[in-house]
Amino acid sequence: MFEQTFVDGTQKTKKPYTVLLSLSLQIGVIGILILIPLIYTQTLPNAQLKSMLLAPPPPPPPPPPPPPEKVVKVVKPVIKQFIANQLMAPRVIPKTINRIEESAPPPDTGVVGGVEGGATGGVLGGVIGGVPPPPPPPPKPKAPVGPQRIGGQVAEANLIRRIQPVYPPLAKSARVQGTVEFTATISKEGNIENLQLVRGHPLLVNAAKEAVLQWKYRPTMLNGSPVEVITDIIVNFTLSQ
Repeated sequence: MFEQTFVDGTQKTKKPYTVLLSLSLQIGVIGILILIPLIYTQTLPNAQLKSMLLAPPPPPPPPPPPPPEKVVKVVKPVIKQFIANQLMAPRVIPKTINRIEESAPPPDTGVVGGVEGGATGGVLGGVIGGVPPPPPPPPKPKAPVGPQRIGGQVAEANLIRRIQPVYPPLAKSARVQGTVEFTATISKEGNIENLQLVRGHPLLVNAAKEAVLQWKYRPTMLNGSPVEVITDIIVNFTLSQ
């Protein structure tokens, strides 16, 4: 039964021109199907062609900026204070008063075209290479005001008369010893003035003060003139003396 349904593949077509004719007919039909849409384009749907060929519309433009605010410029009226070169009183008292500053005149720089190194304010046509005026003499040193302070060693070098103090008997019996320090002013004549106690034992102060008031100094000279000086004076008290 099944043997009748199978066709023997080994059998060949006895008419080959029929195959060529069939192939050419198929090619012609396919070509006609391709050329018909190209020739009759008006039959194609317009909506689909427009959607395929047209570009998308541009986006809407941005909204315009708001108009700028109008600036109102207030023009102040100019009040004339001078009429016919005469100062007139203002009709309304101003709230602010403008300050007028006058510029200083330029410094006197001499005649234009003068020689470098010449005198200021010279006359045009003067002698070229003139000798400049001599410099002013140096100021004299001012004399010192008030007494000057010197060290104790400097004052001791100028001491020409020294009186030794008498050791107080009460201080000797109490075996008190030490130093008494004063501040004194040496006058222009070399005498002790304004003797002030700085420190010292009360049993030794009076004896030291009586002796120092009798001291004599050589006058201190400054710029060739005697001056008053302030110095420190120290008096020593020892039991060995």
